[in-house]
Amino acid sequence: MSVSAPKGLSRRRALGLIAVTAGGGPFLDAAAFAAARPAQAAALITGAGVCSIMPQTTEGPFYFDPSLDRGDITEGRRGLPLNVRIQVVDAGCAPIPGARVDIWHCDAEGRYSGYARQPGGIDTSGETFLRGTRMADGEGIASFTTIYPGWYPGRTPHIHFKAFPSNDRVLTGQMFFPDEVSRQVYETVAPYNDRGTDRVMVNARDGIARRAGPAALAELVREGGRVEAALVVAVAER
Repeated sequence: MSVSAPKGLSRRRALGLIAVTAGGGPFLDAAAFAAARPAQAAALITGAGVCSIMPQTTEGPFYFDPSLDRGDITEGRRGLPLNVRIQVVDAGCAPIPGARVDIWHCDAEGRYSGYARQPGGIDTSGETFLRGTRMADGEGIASFTTIYPGWYPGRTPHIHFKAFPSNDRVLTGQMFFPDEVSRQVYETVAPYNDRGTDRVMVNARDGIARRAGPAALAELVREGGRVEAALVVAVAER
């Protein structure tokens, strides 16, 4: 099934969407939130906690909508298998069924699909690897099968996403990963370990990651040859 980009989205409405905690206040870890609001906490992805206020982050230069509603976005790209779950909820942390989620990211060599002048002088124009759209299920969760993102100079490892709680609203953000996990992957797993790690950026030195804050850091579980990543994205309109 293919989907088209939502229509009628104004810049004012786009900038009015932010990610927030259930109470609109400072970050609450999973245990504190569960104690304060057990019913809402029970509806969230297990272990993922809640989002603190997350400003809109840059879309970056490599977004396009390939109109591909699919769960598996790998298209045969080599890398450590990664399952991504993004749960879209409202300001009260109630799931938003049917919310649209787009994700896109670079491959193990740091290349995005669909654009010329990628690392190594590679032209990926016309390709769509590591891009896709899913509609959230009844629990507000959009799930993707992909690979752990690679790195490129100047940015910490990340996955871009757009969450559309409705056709005319969007929150643009980025999912980040613990530095120690990324370094271990890049040092020990092929084909990432072909590149070295001297130029890998850590989260604390990436301005976008610093502005996004702890809410944008994925909850990760690594089991053998696969990684599970979960992120709760709470959206509200000013």
